[in-house]
Amino acid sequence: MKTAPFSAAQLRESVIAVPPLARNSSFAICEQENRKIIRFLEAGGIRSLLYGGNAVLYHTRLSEYASLLQMLGDIASEETVVVPSLGPAFGLAMDQAAILREHDFPTAMLLPSRDAIDQVGIATGVRRLADAVGKPLVLYLKFDRWLDPELIKSLEEDGVISWLKYAVVRDDPAKDDYLKEVLDVFPADRIVSGIGEQPAIIHLRDFGVGGFTSGCVCIAPEKSMQMMRAIHAGDFDAAEAIREWFCPLEDLRNGINPIKVLHRAVELAAIADTGPIQPMLSDVTSADVAGIRDALQHMQSTAS
Repeated sequence: MKTAPFSAAQLRESVIAVPPLARNSSFAICEQENRKIIRFLEAGGIRSLLYGGNAVLYHTRLSEYASLLQMLGDIASEETVVVPSLGPAFGLAMDQAAILREHDFPTAMLLPSRDAIDQVGIATGVRRLADAVGKPLVLYLKFDRWLDPELIKSLEEDGVISWLKYAVVRDDPAKDDYLKEVLDVFPADRIVSGIGEQPAIIHLRDFGVGGFTSGCVCIAPEKSMQMMRAIHAGDFDAAEAIREWFCPLEDLRNGINPIKVLHRAVELAAIADTGPIQPMLSDVTSADVAGIRDALQHMQSTAS
């Protein structure tokens, strides 16, 4: 695992993969299958891994957190940045922060919550958690107006943010006043588009953010990396063609559930046995499985 301090250049060098977390039939984290996922991503050129929503870290047991961190640090290559998550509950996050402090991860992401929070309280919590971890944190903006830009500015001035994951879903990603306001107070090269390939071209080209995260990269890392390089090179026609290639699977994720579909798709693509999905989520249905198979077969048949 790469332990060097965070630099904004990392966000342009690799698509930030957001993989599922493989578990065995007893729901225990499975090192062998997670190793397969990470090796597959690294073989496709990925050098940044973010373990958060797709890994269902919202519901990870505190008793398994230290072993999870140890496993991720041991598996990842020396050139791969790994970003684990903590939270979303403050008390849980503080206990996790004490464990994180004993490891060499360059940063960690705070999972967002909409329950029993307010904006000033969020900002206070971020400061407290960054101090407990001993490093700036990734701020995950998943909900519209979740944190006022002026509070983001104050957190940036206090040095407690490493980078921002912006993942507010819009019907038209080109029309996003909140993202514009965030960009007024936070450096664009330290913001990533956090909703996969679908809005990435608009976010990088039109808003100037530094990079993007992806779940579908876990199915086709080379394709996602090609898309990232095409965007940075200004070849937007090539990037659009790749974006459209990912659409069959992304449409299923949007229509069913992004976490559940990706978790099963990685298994159906014969990358790794991801096992059961962590409660409080249920697995996809048999009809969903058939749709995922069809999407994967279509993508494979049209790959070039």
